Amino acid sequence: MYQLKINTNGVMSQLLIGESYRNMPAYLPENKQAIIVTDSHIRQYYHDVTDKYPVIEIGCGEQHKTIRTLERIYEALLGYNADRNSFVVAMGGGIVCDVAGFAASTYMRGIPFGFVSTTLLSQVDASIGGKNGINFGGYKNMIGTFSQPLFVICDTAMLATLPCAEFVSGLAEIVKVAAIRDAELFSYLERHVGEILNRDSDVLSHIIIESVKIKARVVEHDEREQGERRILNFGHTFGHAVEMLDGISHGAAVSVGMMIAARWSAEDCGLPAGSVEQIERLLERLGLPVATTLSAGDILQTALKDKKRENDVIRLVLLDNIGNAVVRPISVNEINDRLSRYL
Repeated sequence: MYQLKINTNGVMSQLLIGESYRNMPAYLPENKQAIIVTDSHIRQYYHDVTDKYPVIEIGCGEQHKTIRTLERIYEALLGYNADRNSFVVAMGGGIVCDVAGFAASTYMRGIPFGFVSTTLLSQVDASIGGKNGINFGGYKNMIGTFSQPLFVICDTAMLATLPCAEFVSGLAEIVKVAAIRDAELFSYLERHVGEILNRDSDVLSHIIIESVKIKARVVEHDEREQGERRILNFGHTFGHAVEMLDGISHGAAVSVGMMIAARWSAEDCGLPAGSVEQIERLLERLGLPVATTLSAGDILQTALKDKKRENDVIRLVLLDNIGNAVVRPISVNEINDRLSRYL
């Protein structure tokens, strides 16, 4: 097991990579009433743990990341007589962790919580960093909090049975952190595509640990995304729009968004053409899409709903080299003029 701690404003969060989900009880605070939030799919496969605790079950899929689901969690917490001596454990992928983390961080003005991350996307991204939230009115993650989990258990053995599409979706976030911060990790991914797709345990552990280390360092320096943390949005501004419009997985949409950003970077930041090709080739080899049939107009109109927009400016994360990201404020008018060139 690899253990990493994130310290943000005096709040310590433990990241436990390679720990078994069965050991989750050892990390619960003493004298706390534990309540598990999970979905029907996860509950079916991991009932050996969930059956030992009160359970709140939510639906599967992005369509359940809503205020109504949040209300159901609050209602169930009240039904279990949950109070400030209670502890919420979110057991699932990114949607479960996002919604349960938001519910816990707002119920009675905040009760402690932890995550058992069951998907690759959640282990390397969604459960790390303290962002919790729901979608609203066509806006992705528009309502939420910054609140850190007490612990995050990333049991890599759980990934062996993850459906292929979900596994590949998580790989996009690993490519992202390598592209923005670690050229050596990017090269490692290029050299080990076969082992990654075969879910080699040693290779997976390595790339998960390296990805989490990168994100943890960024979050420690900038928990609330006022500066450095913005680089973690590489591929997300347009990727979120593609996700909402096309209904494809988060990772697949971010992959398309990264390619838009990479092509933009070649023109604005001098990213070498060879590096753009490297990114495209790696994403394709991993089974991720690199283009979309959506129109530039539709993508822009949806991107304008992004919470990171500031008046008529969107801050795009671009690359000047693989391993080094820059943030550029781009006017909406300029995006409108140029976006179609990079699709």
